[in-house]
Amino acid sequence: MAKVSLKDVANKAGVSTALVSYVLNNRMKGRISEASIEKVKKAAAELNYQPNHIAKSLKLQKTYSLGLIVADIANPFSSYISRIIEDEAQKNGYTLIIGSSDENAVKSQGLIDLFVNRQVDGIIIAPVENTQEQIRELKKYQIPFILLDRYFPELNADHIGVDNYKASCMATEHLIACGRKKTGIVSYQTSLHHLQERVRGYIETLALHGIPQDPALISLADIESIDQDVEQAIDTFLSDEVKADSIFFTSNKLAIAGLKVLIKRGISIPDQLSILSFDETDAFDLFYAPLTYIRQPLAGIGKKAVSLILEKIKSEPNDPVHVLLDAELVVRQSSIF
Repeated sequence: MAKVSLKDVANKAGVSTALVSYVLNNRMKGRISEASIEKVKKAAAELNYQPNHIAKSLKLQKTYSLGLIVADIANPFSSYISRIIEDEAQKNGYTLIIGSSDENAVKSQGLIDLFVNRQVDGIIIAPVENTQEQIRELKKYQIPFILLDRYFPELNADHIGVDNYKASCMATEHLIACGRKKTGIVSYQTSLHHLQERVRGYIETLALHGIPQDPALISLADIESIDQDVEQAIDTFLSDEVKADSIFFTSNKLAIAGLKVLIKRGISIPDQLSILSFDETDAFDLFYAPLTYIRQPLAGIGKKAVSLILEKIKSEPNDPVHVLLDAELVVRQSSIF
């Protein structure tokens, strides 16, 4: 069956091919009568007209596609923000191609290469550890890109995320206000700046309140051995030598691993220990003491990410922007008596 062309639609509607093109490409609004617009759309629907995206891309030198690289699609943060970005891209006439690097630099490079070869118009990247050189190389292709959630301070690149330092200070302040003076923190052994900022916020807030920093209350887990490292951290926090009264997990994945250990140890939350997590997950609602957590404005981040990348696609290269949104503390049963 022959593919329906613009000329076919024009003949059926009794109008010019140019007018069909204007209507179906949403051009010259206000200069075409509503009656003509309806006539064209009705003819296109009846003929089941499908636009030739390849021809359109060649003509305009655009593919109307965006690439998105998330760190871990299984994480609620990544899956939710992917959905927001996909919806926003579609509203603006773009198709989104999503890939998950799984916190692996080799996979990250493979996805960047894929998107470059697919000639996407722009790329949104949640970079993984030790991928600074990949970002530098990407600049050479002159494909617009922005960094999502994470960034490298030494690189001059557009970025959208939250103020991790400020959010961490807010979380630690809350635990202190609840009477907790010995808060343990569990984070990752990583060079990623956003996670280091969460630990820095914790340390400096304790200092601000005159609470001595105890190295035994800071634990950094290896991403390859989260369950074992979190269990070891909690056992240290609960020991007679340390006696932590609260724990701040810097990610929802760490918090879930921690809850498993605390349940196994029979620790009563929040009577014996207050718990707070950075980021949320539905699993927190299933715990008998729903967790207090830092909520990132995922919808705001996703929408702003698409807005930024489209601005970069449409405009001449300019100075990179660094956008930090505020997070919110959601106080629930796990941190208060």
